[in-house]
Formats: sequence, structure tokens, C-alpha cells
Amino acid sequence: MQIESIEIENYRAFRRIRLDHMPRLVALVGANGTGKSTLFDVFSFLKDALAFNVGKAVARRGGMRELRSRGQTGPIRLEIKFRESGGRLATYELAFDEDRGRVVIEREVLKFRRGQRGKPWHFVDFSRGRGTAITNEEQYGREGVAEQRAEYALDEPDVLAIKGLGQFKDFRVVAEFRNLIEHWQVSDFHIADARPSTEEGYAEHLSTRGDNLAQVAQYLYTYHPNRFQAILDAMKRRVPGVSQIEAKPTEDGRLVLRFQDGSFQDPFIARFVSDGTIKMFAYLVLLHDPKPFPLLAVEEPENQLYPDLLSELAEEFRAYAERGGQVFVSTHSPDFLNALKLEEIYCLRKEGGYTVVTHASDSENLRALVEAGDLPGYLWKQGLFEGVNR
Repeated sequence: MQIESIEIENYRAFRRIRLDHMPRLVALVGANGTGKSTLFDVFSFLKDALAFNVGKAVARRGGMRELRSRGQTGPIRLEIKFRESGGRLATYELAFDEDRGRVVIEREVLKFRRGQRGKPWHFVDFSRGRGTAITNEEQYGREGVAEQRAEYALDEPDVLAIKGLGQFKDFRVVAEFRNLIEHWQVSDFHIADARPSTEEGYAEHLSTRGDNLAQVAQYLYTYHPNRFQAILDAMKRRVPGVSQIEAKPTEDGRLVLRFQDGSFQDPFIARFVSDGTIKMFAYLVLLHDPKPFPLLAVEEPENQLYPDLLSELAEEFRAYAERGGQVFVSTHSPDFLNALKLEEIYCLRKEGGYTVVTHASDSENLRALVEAGDLPGYLWKQGLFEGVNR
């Protein structure tokens, strides 16, 4: 899946924004408070709404009063246009509001476009817990075939239709989209969580906080040795002195990460290694996952990393995206930004208290500055690197 555009209305600082022409690697740059974290929270919101319901996802964010844009009325609306696995353009729309103190879904639609001029099929079209769904989806795209629909009712008006219908094999298209959202990864990596030894066990993917780093390293070492060797080779190139990394089982059934410095005979355990070394290793474990997350969002990966590593880290993110996982990154780092392409950068700023988004490639003047090698200088003058020493 690749998201091609996102439109958001009345969601916190996003009174009305649209991000178009999105590549596989998307970088967000802007001063503090311009909404970079808010966009990532939209991804988390959809995942929470699917895991629980929309009402619960809203409650976890302080209720509609806190979530709705200040001074605005009407529903909160999210629209995502994406290419599904078959290459077809699909649109998912969700609008929700509050009715007598209760969150309700005003409209939920999942539709696929047929060619350039074909009328889209609404695979799901629901409002307040009731609606219709396609029953002949296996015939979608065939010449002269019309959609056939049936009515369905959900248990509650704040339950997503893609959650209910996506559990049945008869709704393959809906199930595929549900599965994609369930496997989105919004990273909230904490170095302190990655340092301690963990219970010996099995983990294929790095958690959002990174607290299973040793388990995933052991999994890659055992089942994907080529991937683990690629991580080790990258660490050797980018972190001076690192010659070996292992996840060592202890007698009490725990795993401890041990880093070997070629200058010393004995390895160091993770709690004695620098923050930058741990974080770089964690990112490499994440980005060399044999099964990339369909969407990966990472905030400010430059923290605790030496500036010279950031251009290479940007290349690791791009390689991950090319293997199948679309990547969203927020950054304050000119060094990280220097390694990106113009079409990968979206600039966020505040106007009248609300966020405005500009695609870097929309400005011919900006394009000229980039070609002259002064994109960070331009963004610095615009106040988009607030609080960062250049």
C-alpha cells in the first residue's frame, strides 16, 4: 500500500489540510507546535479506533472538545487515498461527531475507483452503525458488471464498519484494508526501554518503544542471518569500534545485548554503551525487518545521533520504503534533510493558529535554492528549524 494523499479537517491544529503526491518516503519539517506530531497521531487514532472503537480513540485524546480544532464546529473528517495491493486507487473516508454527549460515526466509506472515468464502487458505506457493503466484490473491475449491495447493522454507532466486516472472508477488500491499518507502526522509541535485559522469548518485530530489542536481534540472528549480518556491517561502517553484537542468554532466562569493541577483549553490555550506539542499532533492526510495516512513522530520528550518521540513516529509511513500507519522518535536522529529495519534503507552519502544509516542490524559488545546495538555509530563514543550532 502507498498513501498518495491525506486530507484532514477539524483535527486539532489541522482545520483543513491536504498532503498530495506523497512518495514512499515523506519528511515533515516545521517549528515546534506546527503539527508534525499531530499527523502521526492521526495514524495512531485510526489504529486505536480499529482496535477499540471511535469513541474510545477520542476519549484517549481528551474527548471531542480537545480533539476538534479550536473554534470550529461540525464533524472531524479524515480522508486517505491510497494504492492497494492490486495497484487500484482507493479512498477511505471517516467523519465523526458528537451527538448528545456520545461520539458517533457520521459517515464511513471505502471506495475503489475503476479506471480514469469509471464510477467507483463503494465497498463500504455506513452511517451511525448502519449501511451497505458490496456482496460481489470478486467481480469488481469486470466489464459491464454492476455492484450488488446488502444492508448490515453494527452493534454501536461508533464502531468502524471495516472492523466488523473485515473479519469475514467474503469481504476480502475490506479485510485487506483493515489488516493494513492494524500493522501500521508509529514508533515511540525510548532508549531507556531498550537497554535493560529482557525475558528470553520470541519477537519478530521491534515494538513501538523498542523494549524487545534484544529479542528481535536474537530472532534475526537465528532465522534471518543475512539480515543480521547486514545490520552488523552497517554498524561497523557507521559506529567506530563496533566489531560484533550479540543477544546473550543468561542463566536466569534473560537476554542481554553485548557490544564488542575491537579495541577491548571483553564486550560491553547495552547499559554501558552510548545512547547513539543503542539508537542506531535499534533503527537498523527496525529498518532491516524482513517484513516491513506497511506504514512506519518516526519522530525526530536525529536525537542522540552524531550528525555525520544522519545522511546514511536517511538512506536506510529510503531503502526500507523501497522494500515496501511507506515511511513518514519528522525532523529538525538540516543534516538529515540534506540527504532527502525535494519531492520528499513537506513544510508545516502556523497561520492564524492553524497548520498550513506546503510541498517543497511547489516553489520554483525553493527548487533553485535546493539545486544550489541551500535547502536547510532557506528553511532556517523560514523559522522551520526552531531551537536547533545550525
